[in-house]
Amino acid sequence: MMQPKQMNALALAYMGDVVYEMAVRKRLLGKGLTKPNDLHRGAVRYVNASAQAGVVTHWLEAGMLTEEEEAVVRRGKNAKSGSIPKRVDVHTYRYSTAFEALIGYIYLTERRDRLEELIEQAFNWLENESTEAT
Repeated sequence: MMQPKQMNALALAYMGDVVYEMAVRKRLLGKGLTKPNDLHRGAVRYVNASAQAGVVTHWLEAGMLTEEEEAVVRRGKNAKSGSIPKRVDVHTYRYSTAFEALIGYIYLTERRDRLEELIEQAFNWLENESTEAT
């Protein structure tokens, strides 16, 4: 029996990565994108470490997460993965891992409404608010 509260934060992030990637792909197909190159370019906007770190930072600053969710974010942020991609700084990488850990945790606790709510908030922030800052 899986117990998400007891799981390693990197295992939660592993699950969250695939759950979020599927949601992004569904979003892109829903927007009518069908060419592989367009799909790839579209996906990068949502799934890169900077985007994910930006979303989770926004959630924390706006007080949008429950105490339980904030605890999962802390666990994800503090998880030691061993290697960090070359194109990403440590801070951004840790927060993107925290984002994925939270998505994985919500998925594994089977709270589908909350999962959909968080993913929709992430999409909205990435499509609207984040573009205003650039």
